[in-house]
Amino acid sequence: MLNRYPLWKNLMVILVVAIGVLYSLPNIYGEDPAVQISGTRGQQANTTTLGQVQEVLKANNLPTKSIVLEQGSILARFNNTDDQLLAKDKIAEKLGTNYSTALNLAPATPTWLSSIGANPMKWGLDLRGGVRFLMEVDMNSALAKRQEQLQDTLRNDLRKEKIQYTGIKNTDNFGITITLANPAQLSKATRIIRQTHPTLDVSDSGNDTLNLSLSTTALNEARDLAIEQNLTILRKRVSELGVAEAVIQRQGAERIVIELPGVQDTARAKEILGATATLEFRMVNSTVNAEAAARGIIPADSELKYNREGRPVVLLKRPSLGGEHIINSSAALDHQSGMPQVSVTLDSEGGEQMLQLTKKYYKKPMATLYVEYKDNGKKDENGKTILEKSEEVINVATIQARFGANFQITGVDSMAEANNLSTLLKSGALIAPVQIVEERTIGPSLGAQNVEQGMNASFWGLISVIIFMLIYYKLFGIIASLAMVINIVLLVGLMSILPGATLSMPGIAGIVLTLGMSVDANVLIFERIKEEIRNGRPIQQAINEGYNGAFTSIFDANLTTILTAIILYAVGTGPIQGFAITLSLGVAISMFTAITGTRALVNAIYGGKRVEKLSI
Repeated sequence: MLNRYPLWKNLMVILVVAIGVLYSLPNIYGEDPAVQISGTRGQQANTTTLGQVQEVLKANNLPTKSIVLEQGSILARFNNTDDQLLAKDKIAEKLGTNYSTALNLAPATPTWLSSIGANPMKWGLDLRGGVRFLMEVDMNSALAKRQEQLQDTLRNDLRKEKIQYTGIKNTDNFGITITLANPAQLSKATRIIRQTHPTLDVSDSGNDTLNLSLSTTALNEARDLAIEQNLTILRKRVSELGVAEAVIQRQGAERIVIELPGVQDTARAKEILGATATLEFRMVNSTVNAEAAARGIIPADSELKYNREGRPVVLLKRPSLGGEHIINSSAALDHQSGMPQVSVTLDSEGGEQMLQLTKKYYKKPMATLYVEYKDNGKKDENGKTILEKSEEVINVATIQARFGANFQITGVDSMAEANNLSTLLKSGALIAPVQIVEERTIGPSLGAQNVEQGMNASFWGLISVIIFMLIYYKLFGIIASLAMVINIVLLVGLMSILPGATLSMPGIAGIVLTLGMSVDANVLIFERIKEEIRNGRPIQQAINEGYNGAFTSIFDANLTTILTAIILYAVGTGPIQGFAITLSLGVAISMFTAITGTRALVNAIYGGKRVEKLSI
């Protein structure tokens, strides 16, 4: 009996190893310290900006490895971090606030590797460095918004039941007072409100007045809902930033922690994460002339807003449609005018509202109001930053046809602004404004120390296992050690290919654990071969029985480990998921290298001849 693999199986092993080596190669080239310059809202980097950057670098004797302008953004690579830091400060000083100047780490992968999709694997915050934000949710704004929504709901409920009222006003602690026109309807109104809003405490303070207030449980639920909704939206925004292995979690009652690995500068991250921008679609009150509006003479149901040129626009106070109904958006150029535009998709409820709105106000002007909260540099008595509401009319258009869930917004100055607006709308508007109360940059030097320690642990673990295998299993130990090295190469290559895989310190621990488990399978096989030889089996038959007999035990043991890793990934976050990914991938790869890979080598050495003794 001879042990031989068919040609296709040998070629498969060679091909898999070759692909693994190819896609692992980008990791040996490292990254270049770089500075990225991109335009803020309404701005876009161009050849003029590139020339200014080059002049600044030349004036300060800062040599670059390369500097390129692509898609409205400039990337300058440097030889060391000292030049990178100085260049960032000088460029930011020259360009001012119209541009975001951020530190970056750009992969130094050769073009021929990048062209086939081979890129280095992503590193976590603890290995690469990055930024950490502690954000606080403005609960007062969240509860005030809920109060406004409750007022609209109550108006609809009372109209539906034909209960007349003379006023609905806000009170302290986010309560509401309803004054009825007919005191005889007080009990009916109380009954209806209690049925439709069981979380409200309802009491009457007179013959015609109802006082509504949120119960303690309802207030806590509203706060929890605001936090959870903001968490969901922030996760979407981090995804739009393209940051992998980000940690986004709640801390305490009103705070959220965000960790972004690989982002050394807070400018761009703060611009996207902290933005509270959304859109409101409002009808224009065209009955008010421009002169009266300029003097502030406007009806009670309207308010004065301004466009970016400073011209007044009178809008109805109540939004016809809010940005919370936007589920998707994209930026593109209008094929007819060549101007930037943002295509918007609404949910089913928003689409129906827009359909009825365009039917009702056909041939009348509708405005798109851009709303965001900005830091005005002031703080309250508790030291918290005061956020100031900023509103701007970016578009006024006459409704020319009925449309529903899909439409376009024009009036955007540049593609940079269109892309930024699209990103914010696509990820959703924050339910309540957030302010960054703490920001901390974890430098790459600390990450480099963690990398060195992790690599040392992996290296000495690998050396220890190889020495043991060589002493105990001789030639078969060399085969097992070679398979173990191939296992690491394939794991690195696979993690470089997978878009969601990121290496962190727990991930390195998973790799070290994988080293032991990959050899464990070979130990089972080799011991089974030795047992078969002791039982008097011929050498070739002992090899065959060793691999076939140990397969079930190896498969069962590795399957339970992979299932455990899947559970860790499902219930864990951040670093725990990193550990689960490397462990599960490593174990799965080890089954291939330990069973198929080592047998191919054993067959190549011993399979084609009669053997009297094994070096095992």
